[in-house]
Amino acid sequence: MKLYLNDLGILSAAGSNRHEIFHRLLAGDRSGLTRTDEFSPGQPFFAGAIQADLPEIQKKQCVYDCRNNQLLLAALDQIQPTINCMIKKYGADRIGVVIGTSTSGARNTELALAEVARGRPKPQNFHYKQQQLAGGADFLAHILGLKGPAYAISTACSSSGRAFASARRLIALDLCDVVIVGGADSLCRFTVTGFSALESLSAGLCKPFGQHRDGINLAEAASLFVLSRDEGPVQLQGIGASSDAYHFSAPDPAGGAVIAAMGMALADAQMQPEEIDYVNLHGTATPLNDAMESKAVETVFGDRVAVSSSKGMTGHALGAAAALEAGICWLLLTQPDDHGLLIPNINDDVPDTSLPALNYVKPGQTLGRRINHCQSNSFAFGGNNISIIISRP
Repeated sequence: MKLYLNDLGILSAAGSNRHEIFHRLLAGDRSGLTRTDEFSPGQPFFAGAIQADLPEIQKKQCVYDCRNNQLLLAALDQIQPTINCMIKKYGADRIGVVIGTSTSGARNTELALAEVARGRPKPQNFHYKQQQLAGGADFLAHILGLKGPAYAISTACSSSGRAFASARRLIALDLCDVVIVGGADSLCRFTVTGFSALESLSAGLCKPFGQHRDGINLAEAASLFVLSRDEGPVQLQGIGASSDAYHFSAPDPAGGAVIAAMGMALADAQMQPEEIDYVNLHGTATPLNDAMESKAVETVFGDRVAVSSSKGMTGHALGAAAALEAGICWLLLTQPDDHGLLIPNINDDVPDTSLPALNYVKPGQTLGRRINHCQSNSFAFGGNNISIIISRP
């Protein structure tokens, strides 16, 4: 069964549309990562907040009114014409929605509880559905009038990658002809406090695979695809998933399950490692993740394939990260350029010589020919791993 990613709506700290994001990433622009203390008063940290003006959610949909759903709505606006065509062709009952997230609208609940703690009533516009993990999928289905399955996947930082596996299954089971698939996550105090307690936040700008890496820059993003059997600009080739349950928050240093996920994606795509042109690494810039992932990638690919972590410019968008980074690969594959433009690994640091010497993409580096196949990795707490391969048809 051949499936295609017919369209992409995307926004992140690196930009609010496909063109802006792609050109800022190619340039190695880190300006989207800025210092803020909005979620940690008196303790500023670097984060990737989206600066674009977001569309307002109409009053009649106020139970869904949260920043996370505004992000989804902004991404949806970019692909609305494609979805309209799919609805006309297949009908609203044959289109599903699968969204990956780890926060949903948790910020709204934080603000509501803060009011209660001050002895005030909850804000009039607060509704529990704003923070429900499935709220984003419900919201998209509601405003589009869709009648197919609509639900969320929440497996921490692999959430929106797992959504692709679910979306593909809906089509394979003939429950849907089209699935709107992707993810969104927005910043909130719960997330910031949690990663701070784990001592996983960087003291400055994150340094993926750098010698002085010390943690992540939290970020927000939204990325939505239209998945169907209709031939499109990018093909979904392979998905590999694994889970090792090695530790609540630390990766297995041996990377066995990560190696398995990458291998399963290649087997699913019926491809060999040497056919992959570029790998977008999970690359969180934590000491343990980068050490594990670099060894796992060397095991599967050696030191030939071009690799980078785009998190040096977008930050780590948690539950939306997998869809965001699959979106970045989609952008690489849809360029008419024959030189093979690549996303550099930006960390403003010297290489960590204790790690395998992978082919980290440098600013301005190209493949020298058209890119045909990209693989993207996303790993989550608890050892929940996903690896996705997408290609030119």
